[in-house]
Amino acid sequence: MKNYLSKSKSPNHIDMLLALYLVLMAVVSLISIYSSFGLIGEAAGMQNLIKQAGFYVLGFLVIAILIYIGNDGILELAKLAYWILMGCLVLLVIGHLYYKFTGNERFLYLITTVNGATSWFNFPVIGSFQPSEYMKIVLIILTAGIIDEHNQNNPTESYEMDFSLFMEVAKWALPPVVLILLQPDTGVVLIIGISLLAMVICSGIKREWLIVLGSILVIGLILFFYMYFFQFDLLNKLIGGTNGYRLQRITTWLNPESDISNAGMQTYTALMVIGSAGLSGYGMGANLVFIPEAHTDFIFAVIGQSWGFIGCVAILALCLALDIHLCRIATKSHNMFEKYFICGILGLLLYQQFQNIGMIIGLLPVTGITLPLISYGGSSILSYLAAFGIIMNASILNNTNEFI
Repeated sequence: MKNYLSKSKSPNHIDMLLALYLVLMAVVSLISIYSSFGLIGEAAGMQNLIKQAGFYVLGFLVIAILIYIGNDGILELAKLAYWILMGCLVLLVIGHLYYKFTGNERFLYLITTVNGATSWFNFPVIGSFQPSEYMKIVLIILTAGIIDEHNQNNPTESYEMDFSLFMEVAKWALPPVVLILLQPDTGVVLIIGISLLAMVICSGIKREWLIVLGSILVIGLILFFYMYFFQFDLLNKLIGGTNGYRLQRITTWLNPESDISNAGMQTYTALMVIGSAGLSGYGMGANLVFIPEAHTDFIFAVIGQSWGFIGCVAILALCLALDIHLCRIATKSHNMFEKYFICGILGLLLYQQFQNIGMIIGLLPVTGITLPLISYGGSSILSYLAAFGIIMNASILNNTNEFI
């Protein structure tokens, strides 16, 4: 892939509005983690709070470095990161196979299997490192470059050219996706698939492909629910996962009260907490009801319990404002690579926001997907802020420093 990025320029000014949104996200994240102390223990909570603050400081430093050096050479850097992360993913899969055959949750001292998934390297003091989080951003960078080069080399649309684009994207995306599935981490695979699909759809492919993709989706859903209601045992063997946990999540989503002491506890508790918190909530740190995974997957439920309907709406408004601003940056950019890259990041953000909040209020099944920039997690924070460093350069070059 060639580097079609424009030469970096000395910034006349930083996009202060984008910077403000990111700082507000950091503040909300830290306050929400602090508010969860009573649910996860004060010692563990303080440790998480300090680490999250450190992740944000390091992430903002990464943004500053990316602004200083510009976006030149980002494709070459992404390809290098791709192969390094592929090596990490292979090690994690080996660790998972070791766990499956021996039952030992530790492999090579640094790899640990948690709840049947082998997705992290655990380093003393520093904490965990999740390669799949960084791979999401790397694949978006590479896909943006692939689409940009493809469209410059093939200005005339045709089904053959569209298909060649699909194959080129798949060539880079499928190997890490397969490795992530083997960990297994279905949630990250869904995120990658949806973000890359959004980029391909925005690349200028013939609209007939949308009919094909939509038809495949509808047929897949019809087949899934037919098998769920009439061929459950077969479906469980095919996609049930360890102890059938995937279909358990579907069952408890359709009927949260069917197993509130076990699989359905998370959804039922989150619904009860948000529904009972009223307009302004119980106050920061109230923790009247135990919320599982309070600082990660279910941090939005902590926000609802602490600040009620007003707090939930405020978070939704902040997420929406950030998303709209990203749309404006993409619209004003004259660089096609930047447009496609921002499209991928926007797809990433929108899906994670919708999935996380949707599963907490019962609209969607639980998938273990966190709330971007708010949930605790160093790999997620650092990878997203690195992406925003690239976007900040695009914003500087195209002067999008206006309100929303």
